[in-house]
Amino acid sequence: MSVRDEIREANQEFYERYSQIEDTDEFWEFIVKPLRQSIRVNTLKAPLEVAVERLSEDYELEPIPWVREGFFINVDNLARVPEHSLGLVFGQEASSMIPPVVLDPKPGELVLDMAAAPGSKTGQIAQYMENEGCIIANDPKIDRANILIANLNRMGVLNTRVTTRDGAYFGRFENTFDRVLLDAPCSSVGMIRKSWKFLTGWRLRGVIKYMNIQKRLILAAYRALKPGGVLVYSTCTIDPIENEEVVDYLLRKTDARLEKIELPVKTSEPVLEWEGRTYSEELRKALRIHPNDNDTEAFFIAKIVKPGEGEA
Repeated sequence: MSVRDEIREANQEFYERYSQIEDTDEFWEFIVKPLRQSIRVNTLKAPLEVAVERLSEDYELEPIPWVREGFFINVDNLARVPEHSLGLVFGQEASSMIPPVVLDPKPGELVLDMAAAPGSKTGQIAQYMENEGCIIANDPKIDRANILIANLNRMGVLNTRVTTRDGAYFGRFENTFDRVLLDAPCSSVGMIRKSWKFLTGWRLRGVIKYMNIQKRLILAAYRALKPGGVLVYSTCTIDPIENEEVVDYLLRKTDARLEKIELPVKTSEPVLEWEGRTYSEELRKALRIHPNDNDTEAFFIAKIVKPGEGEA
């Protein structure tokens, strides 16, 4: 039985929906192919060059093109890597390192990570800020917030306060944050490469539920952003109604603008028409990454700016 047939048998509705976006054998093979292990070197604990030199004594490292601190590593279980236990490196999927790179936070800024757990992106933001300034790292679920706190402690993150609010709560802090990351809860199609359950458990009603949550969160995130600030919206799914639809909704409702993302990463064509809807041409500036583009999880990343004072 081909991979395509296995996927069709596991979830017919899933197969029919996403074959409309891409229907190559390569696409279906990479949807379920196990992920390569990747790590981010944590420069809060050691200089990049020192950590790389040490790791290279025992492992093969392959640089990830779009993030200076990111590497593919030839190890199955990071628990065997002492540097991981010490927080010198952090296991993080290669494409999930893109949103903090695009966010580009600076030391001294006030940053909101609206859906932060388990904390890999929060730690990456903190290292770009050199532990200066303040990150509000939020997750509404206490158990996930506890994992977030444990990971931030292991990484040596000192500039972060953890909160457990519904993300939409932050909409009341209008024009407050220099940068906001909304790595939104989603249907996790990109994570089928980690676990088959994301395929068998996929339902369209779940996708629609997430879309409604995402629209509520992105409006609150934009409201909380300072004029001249940057909002990065990301998901680890390929569904247009969780990606292009949500960003298009923000563009229609507000004065938000998209900025083109320039990174050495292969991408797929944006979906500008879906189920009778037409989305803004501006969405060509976002990144739509399918698993077969770079042999990573699927990801969608949009860089959104709020016009500064006096800008149209």
